[in-house]
Amino acid sequence: MSTKFFTNDNGNSLLKKFRGAFEHIANIYAFHAVVGYFRSSGYFTIREHLQKVAEVKILVGINVDAISAEAKKRGLMFFGDPEKSRDEFVKWMQKDIKDAEYSKEVEDGILLFMQDVMDKKLQIRIHKTKKLHAKIYIFLPEKFNEYSGGEVITGSSNLTDAGLGTHDTANYEFNVCLRDYDEVKFAEEEFKKLWGDGEEILPADLTRVKSKTHIGQLYTPFEIYIKLLIEYFGKNIDYDPDSVGDLPQNFKKLSYQVDAVNQGYQMLLDHNGFMLADVVGLGKTVVASMIAKRFLISNGTLNTKILVVFPPALERTWKKTFSQFGLDRHTEFVSNGSLHKILENKNEEFWPKEDYDLVLVDEAHKFRNHRSQMFDQLQTICKTPRAVEGNVSGRQKKIILISATPLNNRPEDIYYQLQLFTDARKSTLDVTNLQGFFAPLIKKYKAVLAAAKVTGRPDINELRNIYAAIRDKVLQQITVRRTRTDVKNYKDYLKDLTEQGIRFPEIADPKAVEYEMDKDLEVLFYQTIAYLVDENRIGYYRYKAIAGLLPEVKEKFYTQADRASLTLGQIIMTQLVKRLESSFTAFKISLGNFKTSTERMIDMFAKGKVYIAPDAQVNELMNKDWTDEEIEEYILELSERNPRNQIFTPEDFKEDFLPNLKKDIESLTTLCEEWTRVEQDPKWDVFLHLLQTELLRKDLNPSGKLVIFTESKETAKYLTQKMEDEGYSKLLSVSSENRKSLQDTIQDNFDANIKEWKYDYDFIISTEVLAEGVNMHRANLIVNYDTPWNATKLMQRIGRINRIGSTADMIYNYAFYPSRQSNELVSLYNNAYIKLQGFHTAYGEDAQIYTIEEVLEQVKLHIKGIPEDEDKRLKYLEVIRNFKTNNEKEFKRIKALPLKARTARDPQKAGKKVIAGGSLIFLKSSYKMEFYKVVSGGKTEPLNFVEAAELFEAKNNELSIALPDYHHEQVQKAVNRFEQDLLLGSADPVSGEHKDANTNRAKKFLRDLRTDSADEKFRQACTNLLELLEKGTITNLANELRKLRLKYDKNEIKLHQAENLVIQLAVKYVHPDADEDDIEALQYDLPVEVTDKPDIIITETFSL
Repeated sequence: MSTKFFTNDNGNSLLKKFRGAFEHIANIYAFHAVVGYFRSSGYFTIREHLQKVAEVKILVGINVDAISAEAKKRGLMFFGDPEKSRDEFVKWMQKDIKDAEYSKEVEDGILLFMQDVMDKKLQIRIHKTKKLHAKIYIFLPEKFNEYSGGEVITGSSNLTDAGLGTHDTANYEFNVCLRDYDEVKFAEEEFKKLWGDGEEILPADLTRVKSKTHIGQLYTPFEIYIKLLIEYFGKNIDYDPDSVGDLPQNFKKLSYQVDAVNQGYQMLLDHNGFMLADVVGLGKTVVASMIAKRFLISNGTLNTKILVVFPPALERTWKKTFSQFGLDRHTEFVSNGSLHKILENKNEEFWPKEDYDLVLVDEAHKFRNHRSQMFDQLQTICKTPRAVEGNVSGRQKKIILISATPLNNRPEDIYYQLQLFTDARKSTLDVTNLQGFFAPLIKKYKAVLAAAKVTGRPDINELRNIYAAIRDKVLQQITVRRTRTDVKNYKDYLKDLTEQGIRFPEIADPKAVEYEMDKDLEVLFYQTIAYLVDENRIGYYRYKAIAGLLPEVKEKFYTQADRASLTLGQIIMTQLVKRLESSFTAFKISLGNFKTSTERMIDMFAKGKVYIAPDAQVNELMNKDWTDEEIEEYILELSERNPRNQIFTPEDFKEDFLPNLKKDIESLTTLCEEWTRVEQDPKWDVFLHLLQTELLRKDLNPSGKLVIFTESKETAKYLTQKMEDEGYSKLLSVSSENRKSLQDTIQDNFDANIKEWKYDYDFIISTEVLAEGVNMHRANLIVNYDTPWNATKLMQRIGRINRIGSTADMIYNYAFYPSRQSNELVSLYNNAYIKLQGFHTAYGEDAQIYTIEEVLEQVKLHIKGIPEDEDKRLKYLEVIRNFKTNNEKEFKRIKALPLKARTARDPQKAGKKVIAGGSLIFLKSSYKMEFYKVVSGGKTEPLNFVEAAELFEAKNNELSIALPDYHHEQVQKAVNRFEQDLLLGSADPVSGEHKDANTNRAKKFLRDLRTDSADEKFRQACTNLLELLEKGTITNLANELRKLRLKYDKNEIKLHQAENLVIQLAVKYVHPDADEDDIEALQYDLPVEVTDKPDIIITETFSL
């Protein structure tokens, strides 16, 4: 059947029809077109056919509505402003060039299009008063009449590549081709009327287009370098001390802190959270308070609510600082162990979790264990959408994680902290899939540890590579960190500090203090280690009681009993080894406690009642002289609230459990008897000698003050007594028991910031309670009587005396560390403690157990002295700030350079031989920015900013050269890599913890339940939870659903109960103020999906 209509199916495109018309219409003279949308690339596609056409006229529609609306705003009538119309065309043309494919062919086509307009081969007009939607293409012979022929095509196709059908992904088009004279004549008459109302595009308009785009232009290498810095640093270039508002009296406005406020606040807006990680002593509490004040003002003071989460030791500091900043009436304060009070919402002590707009978490590294209850509680608070959206848009809370040591021991630490404000599989960072990014790094990290067990030493370079990837790809975007090196090396910062009389002391290399044991003591030392690590001698069965229950009894009351028991046993073993290193006195006390606790359990078996009560701390009750009847009554009461607290009979346990307890007692008795005879203490002897000869020397310690840290409360008491016996009377001994009551005394005698100093005490012996949040910088010498097994604690200890305003010029750090014995011990631990790796549980911070070899390696690295990392970005921030200050006009001009601005350089003259024959490309999208290096041969490598800046860097007198032929191809390779990386980042690779398998099972469980249910409220709850699982919003949601699924599969709960529990989860995580019966409230506001193609910001190619 013959028809005048045609689509673009089967290759029957508009371009094919055009070719037929140009080739077969005799004496073709004119091509007239009316289009609503036009691309110069579309013109280039048909240009070869237009060469033999004398008259080419194209009438283009523009966005008249926008111009009309602007006129109305100004109280004017719009009658078609020629200048405005041409301006609109220039803007449209700029966008056309911006969106065009980056290739030499396309650019040549655009230049030919411009040249044809200038040469009058092509006439273009834009309609001033109508927004044209019509698409009309007229082909006319020279003397058009009813006998000469002619053709008109009209329909859906615009004059673009897609409309012409030049690509496989062309649009579906529907058009009609008419050849009757009356139809062609009617179309031509309409065209003439519209053309007469059109405004001609002049050569001057195209000259403007050219000047505002990259087409036909090359910039100098220096201009491209400056453009790079402007684009990268953005608003951070403008140092505005007024942006932080007025500071309270006694607070100094320091430039590095102002920069931190501006940078951090922007991260809050961009990513809903960031890590404030300035090194200890630089005033993170003040910076966080300044950001909170800025957020309060921006969001609106009327309804903004702030939550500060802190370790108990820092409560006073936060409340005092927030009071000084006038933030206290907008803020509630909660210790990190009391987060449940917010979630329970049983009283009016706290606002509901959805009411908070901003959450500050101090010592955020304490939340790195995602399996802990503390983490789960904090994430629930942070991820609950805020109930009222203030002036700062978005329902997501803003989160500030504060820690001088955000990157602790393992890649997982940082991975889980990030999930307090972003999603694991749909983050706002350049790395959109954090799970996929971290999974191979975690795998590499574990491989390093496994290899270390064989070689006896971890591959430090590989570890550094792992952490470098995390810093470059993740932390740089969401971390504000200044080190003392940064502050000293950045002249604006240093000038600020100098003018205000603030200085930082230098830090001497840490000094390892060694002590030796005599032969008999050494033999006992190793014998003790052998006992502690050998399961056949000490099995720690007192702490594995739930694993010792018969299977049917165990399953009734406990989940994962065997794993929890093994982990707890490892913790006790590790604690004993730590006590042995701390002091012999501490070890004897801990060993005695272990023996007593085991004897008591054996006694329970003899009496026929065995207490297992995690909530009751049975040993503590016995120490308080509670009777058996009182303990039994108390546990029965607890069991009603928590069935894990139970009283068992000996018959509930496996046959070998009691004999194993008795075997432990035999070994413990042997050790206790041996250590009772030990009276010597070589470690104390060395310390006393140092105290008498070195630690109080005026040239080292002008103040005469000394801070001594130990991890053991028993060691602290022992040292206190020994020092007092030696006549050192002006001594404070601090632990968790008295820290609060001694707070003022510590400040009066050791804090250099207070006005009136006291001189009552010169020595402090403290456990870890003073390692955080306390100024003790009247002292400049610290002694680590035992070296903490987590090196970050060592950093925090030193930070107590290494602070702004320290009184001395030099900080000294002494660390006790066994010498010859410790080297042998490392090897022993590598073999004996292989089981420790990877075990951790939710019993508190000490539950984070690592191989001893790994821990000691961390300590040794720190003792050798690792210099603080310098943020090299600050060098470039200083460059661009200085350039703006001294060349404001040039700054504005370069800032306005168009996208795709480029240059070419001679690598010899530029001193960049390393990239000869290659290109540098800076790409940016709404998701991320990326720098690439494409080398000769086509290999494409991502760069971090510093690496890119070093290659882009140029002097202002360097001239550009002609673009090499391979320029466009190399840039396109970078664009392809960017899009490929983004695609891969959205995938779901399997992580080291099989998290995808767990998540996928949870998804299937919800989908199956949803399919079987007709309850619309329940179906919506499933849909909402599926979305959270997909994005990885709530870390433990898959585990919660796993527990629910197991109960359902075992028929422990019915279908309707499972549905109710799913709805409760949806209410908990999706919409905090939703009533379970309110289906509307369960609707979840999802972010709009963005399909992302990168903008080419700048490029630079080097000749061979």
